[in-house]
Amino acid sequence: MSLKVTLKPADRCFDVERDEPILAAAIRAGIGMPYGCRDGACGSCKSRLLEGRVIHGAHQQKALSSAEEEAGLILPCCATPQTDCVVEARMVPGAGEFPILKMPSRVMQIERPAADVAVIRLQLPANQTFQYRAGQFVEFILRDGARRSYSMANAPHNLGSPPAIELHVRHMVGGKFTDHVFGAMKEKEILRMEGPFGSFCLREDSDKPIVLLASGTGFAPIKALIEHMQFKGVTRPATLYWGCRSLADLYLHRWVETLAATWPPLRYVPVLSEPKADDHWAGRTGFVHRAVMEDLPDLSRHQVYACGVPVMVDSAKRDFVARCGLPEDEFIADAFTSEADKHGAA
Repeated sequence: MSLKVTLKPADRCFDVERDEPILAAAIRAGIGMPYGCRDGACGSCKSRLLEGRVIHGAHQQKALSSAEEEAGLILPCCATPQTDCVVEARMVPGAGEFPILKMPSRVMQIERPAADVAVIRLQLPANQTFQYRAGQFVEFILRDGARRSYSMANAPHNLGSPPAIELHVRHMVGGKFTDHVFGAMKEKEILRMEGPFGSFCLREDSDKPIVLLASGTGFAPIKALIEHMQFKGVTRPATLYWGCRSLADLYLHRWVETLAATWPPLRYVPVLSEPKADDHWAGRTGFVHRAVMEDLPDLSRHQVYACGVPVMVDSAKRDFVARCGLPEDEFIADAFTSEADKHGAA
């Protein structure tokens, strides 16, 4: 038996199977709801339940507190309807428009631009057309059924020939997937993946100036957004703030510098939190989101795209909204939630 969920204010309806989370059913129906981790860890999908009853699976308190739940908020990624429901959730233009495919991919190239970062190019199958929006991600299905998520770092127009997606992978010591990437992975290896997923994509109906905020390999989907904007001829001013520990961690620093010098809409502000003595760094230091606040104390007319570790994304959203006047719905985020973060779910 299936139940019906209606999204307001869009008046979109879809069926949800018994014991199926609302978000999973929306993705299956091709409906673009906002989301990130799909595991109750990031809070990106937080919505309001207007009618009906749901039961939540395991999730983190920081994603949805008990007080928020009592006030009628839900996490569609882990909320299972018990009755027909009406949910208030903003629609994401374009998200959900492309079919989700399971497919093999072949490792074409592995580069190491930093000691703990691998840039991997994966060749797509010739007999399938893989479509996605810049900023979205794929999930790799490991042999034991576990999944790991990584964002495409190249825009869809920039797949090359043969078509291949680019991923930026940071080594997490003890990580089931990244230990393999930095250990045994070889060119021509076959990986199983599924996608595209995610609602982190450019809101092209806006003309507001853009702040692109990245930490570490959170730069990957930001790079895809930049490539997409340049390809589409977007003229909205965009400032990239990329925060890393040391200069070596800015693994595509020269690429961004060159682009910012030749493409007028883009300005680049690298920020190091722990520069080394031999970096001879004369640039910005400290927390990357605070550099944004120093430069732009009034964000009321901006749109922010943030990607990176959850602590950076959470701090940026809190401070930008509370102290800089950023409208909450103009903060578009993709927190890179690790398996350790997900295992902290309540």
